[in-house]
Amino acid sequence: MGSKMITYLPLFMRKSKIYKEIFNSEEKQLMLLEADIKDIKKQLNIDTATWALSIYEEELGIKTDLNKTFEERRSIVKSKWRGTGKVDARLIQVVAEAYSNGEVAVSFDGSIIVKFVGARGIPPNIEDLEKAINDIKPAHLPFRFQFTYLTWSEFDAYNKTWDEWDSLNLTWDELETYRGVI
Repeated sequence: MGSKMITYLPLFMRKSKIYKEIFNSEEKQLMLLEADIKDIKKQLNIDTATWALSIYEEELGIKTDLNKTFEERRSIVKSKWRGTGKVDARLIQVVAEAYSNGEVAVSFDGSIIVKFVGARGIPPNIEDLEKAINDIKPAHLPFRFQFTYLTWSEFDAYNKTWDEWDSLNLTWDELETYRGVI
């Protein structure tokens, strides 16, 4: 930036050590200012916010838990934002998808059923999702989660031998949530 700014001066002034020092010091200050502006812009987007998460949480009445990851805290904020208005299956689905990072299906059979269909296994911050659903659902309605895992038919469709499965070095939890190429 300083090197660009000096090009606006007449040729005889560009060689001046004084002007070079002035522009170099200004360049450093402008670069710091530019970095600060970029950081503030990041804080205005919930998907990239870091230090501003506590401001969002305070605004929404969420207790800040610094033991949670930024991603988990963002999920709580998104869920709280989405969890306003008339409570129906769509609202519960939108709130649940903020936590699961995948698709969910919500149904009702006397109780609310939240089935995780886009991501396998149990989402990492399921307790936070449970609290969020309890905050928005009618108090008299129970709810439950249904999780998706690798089925036997999917397992068979991979058409792998036991040795091929063994060579993947998967833990049991990793096998239950495995998504490979069929």
